Amino acid sequence: MKAMFTGFVAAVLIAVGAYYGLHELGFSAAETGAGPNVRLN
Repeated sequence: MKAMFTGFVAAVLIAVGAYYGLHELGFSAAETGAGPNVRLN
């Protein structure tokens, strides 16, 4: 049971860290899907 809770906490920490880390690096969906070369019909 302790290993399962540790795994859940690790997964949450990895997810939150990846979210903020990729957002800071410019890999968010808003930044990669918008720009001067994107055509919107």
